[in-house]
This record gives sequence, C-alpha cells and structure tokens, in this order.
Amino acid sequence: MYNELGYGYLESVYRESMAIATSGCGLRVEQEVPMPVRFRGQRVGAYCADLLVQNCVLLELKSARTLESSHEAQLLHYLRATEVEVGLLLNFGLRPQFRGLIFDNARKKIDANPCKSVAGVSA
Repeated sequence: MYNELGYGYLESVYRESMAIATSGCGLRVEQEVPMPVRFRGQRVGAYCADLLVQNCVLLELKSARTLESSHEAQLLHYLRATEVEVGLLLNFGLRPQFRGLIFDNARKKIDANPCKSVAGVSA
C-alpha cells in the first residue's frame, strides 16, 4: 500500500486505504471502532481504534515523520485497557515503519480489591 500511495497524506487516507486492502484479502475489518477502557472492572472511558481486524488485531496508523515512543506507548495503553492482545503500529511517514506489540490478557488481570490483606496484615 505504501508503494502505491507514498507518504504525505492524512492518516484518514491511509486508514481507508488499509481497510480496502485488508478486506480485499478476505479479512473482516472495522474502522474507528469504539473500544471501552476499563479499570478494576469498571468502564472509565473509550477510544476509537483506527482499525480492528478479525476482532483480534488492533491497527494504529500514523502519518508522522517517524515513529516516536509516545506512539508505541499509546498502542500499549490500548492493548492494556481492552481485551485485544495483538497490536500493530504502522507509520506512513518519509519511510514506512511498523512495530508489533503483544499484551496477553492474563497479564491484564488487576485485583478488584487492592486493599486486601497481605501476609496476614489487614489493610
């Protein structure tokens, strides 16, 4: 896709193009999917995923000069806050860049009662 479009377009152009290319491969893709963010089992907010493929891979698209650590942190936060375990960060900048992140759901389990007793000492 990068070879066809090159760089310099808005992120929305790349999102639409990626949706066309992905669905053209027979994969189910949704754009700007509302994803709830949860904390201790409670919904505390939401964000819109750029693309969700097969309901299990988050694609976060950027149209920046280069990927920055804040872009990677953004995707990691999205993975931590949702049930999606795999994320791809794709940048359509001066040169194409990508990063893959995995955050398995077992690591996302947060104790709903952080004030429980520890080593026999009650909080």
